[in-house]
Amino acid sequence: MLRNYVLAGLLLASGPLAAQSISLEIGDAGDGLRGDIEAASLTLGLEEQEEVAPQDIVAAARADYRRILTALYSAGYYGGTVSIRINGREAADIAPLDAPRQISAVVIDVDRGPRFDFGRVGVAPLPPNTTLPDRFATGEPARANVIRESVSTGVNAWRDIGYAKARPADQTIVARHPQRELDVNVTLAPGQQLTFGPLTINGNEDVRTSAIARIAGFPTGEIYDPDAITTVERRLRKTGAFDSVALTEADEIGPNATLPFTLQIVESKPRRFGFGLELSSIEGLLVSAFWMHRNAFGGAERFRVEGEVSGIGGETGGIDYKIATSLNIPAVYGPKTDFLATATLSRLDEPEFLLDSIATEASLTRLIRDDLTANVGIGLLAAREETALGTREYILLTAPLGFELERRNDVTNPTSGYYVELDATPFLSLDGAGDGGRIYADARAYASFGTDDRFTIAARGQIGSVIGVDALTAPADFLFYSGGGGTVRGQPYQSLGLETADNGGVIQTGGLSFAGAQLEARVGVTENIGVVGFYDYGFVGSTATPLEDGEWHAGTGIGVRYNTGIGPIRLDIGTPANGDDAFGSVQVYIGIGQAF
Repeated sequence: MLRNYVLAGLLLASGPLAAQSISLEIGDAGDGLRGDIEAASLTLGLEEQEEVAPQDIVAAARADYRRILTALYSAGYYGGTVSIRINGREAADIAPLDAPRQISAVVIDVDRGPRFDFGRVGVAPLPPNTTLPDRFATGEPARANVIRESVSTGVNAWRDIGYAKARPADQTIVARHPQRELDVNVTLAPGQQLTFGPLTINGNEDVRTSAIARIAGFPTGEIYDPDAITTVERRLRKTGAFDSVALTEADEIGPNATLPFTLQIVESKPRRFGFGLELSSIEGLLVSAFWMHRNAFGGAERFRVEGEVSGIGGETGGIDYKIATSLNIPAVYGPKTDFLATATLSRLDEPEFLLDSIATEASLTRLIRDDLTANVGIGLLAAREETALGTREYILLTAPLGFELERRNDVTNPTSGYYVELDATPFLSLDGAGDGGRIYADARAYASFGTDDRFTIAARGQIGSVIGVDALTAPADFLFYSGGGGTVRGQPYQSLGLETADNGGVIQTGGLSFAGAQLEARVGVTENIGVVGFYDYGFVGSTATPLEDGEWHAGTGIGVRYNTGIGPIRLDIGTPANGDDAFGSVQVYIGIGQAF
């Protein structure tokens, strides 16, 4: 027998009373049942309040009968009894408005009784190949949540194949006390197989109804599928134009076995702005800001203007500038295809080159499946470049193509899953400077273990190649360098490139290929604070084949993370791990979000 005693001394004044203490003693209930009872009891929760009125204690005690019994049923105890006495009187006999003026003691007495196991069980009818939970079987503990899970599994199996109104129609649950067994028989009513009916859109004010319908891609006429509902809601949320998106089915079936739906939305405030800061002891300070309109022309179009200044106070060339605009139009060719137009004006003042450029690009992004997107576009790049070779100007026609596979559990602070990005940019010179292409791939993977997954191993691999041109004729910013944040922390920014012979001399350029690897061990110290150890490797090659001919370097270090609502604040301290300066200097990196 389990006896659960809670004694609370309450001081009576002319108003609410403060509880002096509440103690709880449980015999052989086990930690699981103890926690369930503590979580279920409203009376126990009153100890967290500084002042409690007597009528509130009576109300909580009266509600606790059902709540504690529900906790017992959930654990498989169907013969338990609950007694709650206030000043020696059963709480159930005290009217809510007839609370005593003074409460000296509250005693909760719980007899859990024997635990029941499942006897004869069944949920029917079920669609073919439906498997109920293994715990819903004769001889297993008869937990109420297992019954609910099994019934839900059956209902959802029918809904998954179009029977949207499937429901439990009847149930017989018998507790056989001598055998300590619970017999459960639940009958399901699948109803009709339905198709999606008409969609009614409510709540929009500034975004056109026709645009919302186009973006949603509601599958009217198709067989009902709950996953399609999730997809429609996700498409609309992805635009960023709505604070709330809720798709609800009608209570009544429509003509010809159709199911009407209502889409209720709440629009977001159309304008948004933000800024960012990132600091490196070598690369200097980066300051960025943006302004965005989420509904530029009434069709949930995103128009964005952003600016960035980097290299402030740095030791890696001069100050870099960029200003860019973009316009994203959702659902231009079906709900899965978006259009993006960009224009960028920039100056890159790097150690080995100075580049002024203006670029425009138009592209289409296609959602192939929920986690896989592809994009293809066409662009024009005009640039003026100053290097050790002199000054040149060129105009390139580009045709970027990319794929992105996103399977991380959290984009800003992943602990499991993986991410793969592949970009290819063929370019055609319009003034005879040389034709070729640039290929780059980035893959990241994460695995966690330990208590509450507090230990995370994160790995990243990068590989790139420039083909069709040599290092002297390729656009300078298409070549590869290594060193600094994003490649090898601890090594100076872009410190690893190539020494290329030209007219009897040697000049510094980027490489025609790159291979990089980053490995991090992340440990959660508290809920919001974590520490990181890392090792980075970078290789820059003189040919288009990665790792064939070139030079490598490495860096290592430690870091601290502080979790915030917008991602972890990152502080990394790195040092070279090879070369003449190995462990002889440090670089500091500060930013928002994990390094990768």
